Amino acid sequence: MFSHVVIFWTDPANPKDADDLLAGCHRYLKPIPGVLSYHAGRMVGSPRPVVEQSYQVALNLVFPDKKAQDEYQAHPMHIEFVEKVLRPLCKKILVYDFE
Repeated sequence: MFSHVVIFWTDPANPKDADDLLAGCHRYLKPIPGVLSYHAGRMVGSPRPVVEQSYQVALNLVFPDKKAQDEYQAHPMHIEFVEKVLRPLCKKILVYDFE
């Protein structure tokens, strides 16, 4: 298994950006072949200080292996997502990949 976790920071003053980002994730990323598990959602607040709460949206994808994730990265729908959704809406991203 290969996990690809992406944390997105949008402009918190414009909550519609987070909605548009989630819609873009669902439209462009969920249908890409090779994704075993897809989950995208908004940050959930917590009283625990150890929980990161400065971001607006997170994406968690699971692939069968790194090769499938590499193919996902090069897929035309992923490239379109980066150009049409991620770049216009995100101020910062952070990626965690692990096996």
